[in-house]
Order: sequence, then structure tokens, then C-alpha cells
Amino acid sequence: MRVQDWLTARPVAHRGLHDRSRGIVENMPGAAQAAIDGNFAIECDIQLTADGEAMVHHDDGLGRLTEGAGPLLGLTARALKEVRFKDTSERMMSLADLCILVRGRVPIIVEVKSHFDGDRKLVKRMAKVLKSYAGPVAGMSFDPDQVVALRELIPEVPRGIVAQSSYMEADWPETTPAQRSGMRYLKHAWRIRPQFVAYWVNDLPAPAPWIARHLFGLPLLTWTVRTADQRARAGRYADQMIFEGFRP
Repeated sequence: MRVQDWLTARPVAHRGLHDRSRGIVENMPGAAQAAIDGNFAIECDIQLTADGEAMVHHDDGLGRLTEGAGPLLGLTARALKEVRFKDTSERMMSLADLCILVRGRVPIIVEVKSHFDGDRKLVKRMAKVLKSYAGPVAGMSFDPDQVVALRELIPEVPRGIVAQSSYMEADWPETTPAQRSGMRYLKHAWRIRPQFVAYWVNDLPAPAPWIARHLFGLPLLTWTVRTADQRARAGRYADQMIFEGFRP
């Protein structure tokens, strides 16, 4: 099956189908299960731990949505698996735990979080986990170096670049000016060779994703769709949406 066939076949639940009003926090097991129950694909984030594990979590530190405090890089997977999401009984899971939960029932789109320092340990762990996973899964990252790592270490897994039209230093403090410049307009595409693009919905339409979609035939996802206007924009300019805050 071509990546286009399953990657764009259904809406993608951003960090799972979470809903704080129902006690379901983003990236926790219940959010993944809710997406499965709704027959939505799952977008999730992974972060590296002190002992090289890939944990499903957006932030690189504890505290916003979980109990505890401190950077994930300073904690082991065993310690993080004891961390509870606020106001729930659920605990943080690893990428391997997520794969066991999903069992191929819906696609998983894994965003590799990065400190833009060239470290490949997170992708190496992802490669090891996915070696025994048979379900539809793709990897993506804002960091072009991590997309190169995906291509080189897991060439059988579809890879994408997450992008937007501009990158401000205040929002990307771990990047250099050269890195931020290189990320604009998908200028890195020749080097990373993405198989799909995930572009910020508020920046559509834009020349770079249009070229990627219409001239090179790359599937175009768009994130994060929350409003009716954004949904209309996604329907007009992209192949599928990564959504949250409502049920399509």
C-alpha cells in the first residue's frame, strides 16, 4: 500500500483524541484509545530519556500536564512511567507501549522532538521499537537532521517534514540563525528527501507546500486544525488535517 493511501485516508488526532473536560489529556493512553475508538489516525510526540528510551510526551519537561518537574532527559524511562497526568490515574507511556496499545488498528504518525544538536539517539530507539511493529506508521520532525536520520536509520518507514513559513528566534531558542534560515521555504527538501509534508494551517496557501504537493506529488498534511475556518482552509489546500478540539 502506498503511503498516500493510508496517510491521508482519515483525519489525524493531534496527540490523540484528547479532551480535558472528559479527563483525557494529550498523549496519554486514553487519548490514543479514544482515537482508535473513533477510527482516527494518531499523531504523537516522542522525547528522549536519560537511558535512551522514547517516551510519548510533547514537552521536554514535566509539569504542564503531568505531576512532577524536571527535564525528561534527566529521568529514566522507569521513573517516567510512574509519572501521572494531572487529574487522572494514567501514566506516561513509551513508544513501545503505544504500539502495543494500537496494534495496527489505526495509523500512527510519530513526531520526533529535537534539541537541534544532531543527536540521533531518539531515532535509533524509534528504529528499534518499530522493527517489530507491523502497523502503518510514519515519522516526522521539524528538525531536518532528524528527518535525515529517519531516512538513513529507518528507510522503510515513511518520513515527513513538519514546517511553517517563518521561524523566530524567540520560538526556536535552540536553533542557530543558519538553522532557522535553512528551514524556511522547505529549502532542505533536496537533502532530507521527505515523503510527505506537514505544514501549519495558518500559513496555507504557500508556494513551498504547493510545489511539494502538486509538482512532486507529496501528500500534504496540515496542523493544527481547531476552527471551522481552519478546517475549510485544510480542505482546500491540503490532503488531510491534523486536528484537535472537535470530532470531525
